[in-house]
Amino acid sequence: MATIAPFRGMTYNFNRLVELSRVVAPPYDVISEKEQEEYYQSDPYNVIKLILGKKKTGDSDWDNRYTRAADYLSRWEMEDVLIRSDYPCMYLSSLTYDPEDGRGPKVRWGLIALVQIEDEGSGGILPHERTFSAHKIDRLKLMRACNAQLSQIFSLYEDHENRVLSSLNKVINVSPQVSFDFKDGTQHQVWIIDDQSIFKEVAQTLHDKPILIADGHHRYETSRDFRNIMRARYGSRPPNRAYEFVMMYLTNMEDQGLTILPSHRLLKGCAGFELGPFLEKLEQWFEISEVPFSKSVGPERTIKLKSILEDRGRHTSAIGFYLHGGEKCYILSLKPTARDEMGDDLHPSLKKLDVLVLSRFIFQKSFGFSRGDLDDEEIFHFQSDIAKTISMVDHGSYQMAFLLNSTRIEHVKEVTGHSLIMPRKSTYFYPKVLTGLVFNKIDPYEIIQIS
Repeated sequence: MATIAPFRGMTYNFNRLVELSRVVAPPYDVISEKEQEEYYQSDPYNVIKLILGKKKTGDSDWDNRYTRAADYLSRWEMEDVLIRSDYPCMYLSSLTYDPEDGRGPKVRWGLIALVQIEDEGSGGILPHERTFSAHKIDRLKLMRACNAQLSQIFSLYEDHENRVLSSLNKVINVSPQVSFDFKDGTQHQVWIIDDQSIFKEVAQTLHDKPILIADGHHRYETSRDFRNIMRARYGSRPPNRAYEFVMMYLTNMEDQGLTILPSHRLLKGCAGFELGPFLEKLEQWFEISEVPFSKSVGPERTIKLKSILEDRGRHTSAIGFYLHGGEKCYILSLKPTARDEMGDDLHPSLKKLDVLVLSRFIFQKSFGFSRGDLDDEEIFHFQSDIAKTISMVDHGSYQMAFLLNSTRIEHVKEVTGHSLIMPRKSTYFYPKVLTGLVFNKIDPYEIIQIS
């Protein structure tokens, strides 16, 4: 079902740029304005100038952050800051990080390669979250200006026997071409692979397996829109032209380094909110218990709260509720029969998701928010770190927080297996894949080698 191929990747010139850590960055959509400025200042060749350029007064159709990104890309290539491989390659990445769960560091493996783009509903490449048109318009403008894919789409595949990584053992046993520590404490290594036998084995292993998009849904749909534009201009034959493919970072679903974080919900304010009536209303769906919450700033309280939430969540949907000025946190455990009241419009697989339990019973039935409100970032803020979430409420930045357990990978697989879509911010695959390791320049006349 999946067509995997090597490609002539464009990378920073490792011989010229000694400190690669200064030129890479996280994906554009998790970078704040303050962080954007910090990346701009870190190095004149930082990838931020390509993926999230600054807006300027007087921007026009012929001079804007997209055209400036294209200009940087072209000039950096002419200056040999960026170099393109002379032959097709795949790129093996290892990412070492501490998930801070008390179990020590993890290593996540990812293979960067091209995957043939598929039409919606084909069943070969599966999304799991909703997308929004404004983000796709922004990325399409960038892709059309640069004729390049600048970031990998983080995707997952099933490989119970771990055949893909086993085929790469001989590569891992030699020194990587790239090795650096990023400022967030993560450690990165990249091996550049040019072995035809490996290409063939990887392609054959993944050929009959669906690919699940973990992160980068907007960029994948943008790549498909770009492909359709290029088809109209250059044709759809042969079927392996460069614009028929998208660059992906592929990880085994059973990789021991795969981590999914929760996306806790914060509310800025809810006019007329009263705690007593609110809890009384929730009692028809939830068992409510209290966890004393001291005002100490140490990590003990959040560690304890997280442990309780995880323990309750082993048997049912469990949600934490914390209110500004309160001295306790409430644990809301869904009653056994309540799930049937979530609505006949929901598939049974979706009813298992804590985010939908939160949305249906608390945000919609209790607060009266519409489904459109749930995607309004003026109303809701999302945060994956439970300690930061609690701190934001303590400091009064937000009135209340709803704390979630991580969505389980088996639930993600089940939902996508039924061709269903989760609500926005149902998952946070951690850490994000850094941008700047490899770029994919798209030549409309180039034919991609398929094993």
